Amino acid sequence: MQHERIEVTEAATHIIDQLRAKYGPLMFHQSGGCCDGSSPMCFEVGELMINETDIKLGNIHACDFYMSRDQFEYWKHTHLTLDVVKGRGSSFSLEIPMGVRFVIKSRLLTTEEYHAVSSQDNVR
Repeated sequence: MQHERIEVTEAATHIIDQLRAKYGPLMFHQSGGCCDGSSPMCFEVGELMINETDIKLGNIHACDFYMSRDQFEYWKHTHLTLDVVKGRGSSFSLEIPMGVRFVIKSRLLTTEEYHAVSSQDNVR
């Protein structure tokens, strides 16, 4: 069985589809505390420069999802689910003008899941 570090809800995929239709290819970066706390932020591919301090957690609904390496050290034992809720956030994320905001729901990985995702080298 394949385990992943990140998943996406059906509600979030609908918003991603709308944003992709308007902006083209998208990516996510888990904010580390600026602006809207630690919210996931959606950008057009290339709008946010990724470098060696960022790691790729996975791919959700054809969007790469990144987090800073330092922040990952705190979150490496968690499973993340990208969801969406009503309400306007205060970030630069593309969904904000739609009156919704992406949020992360998290839970601890089981020991089995942690060993599986670590050995699958999902974090690149």
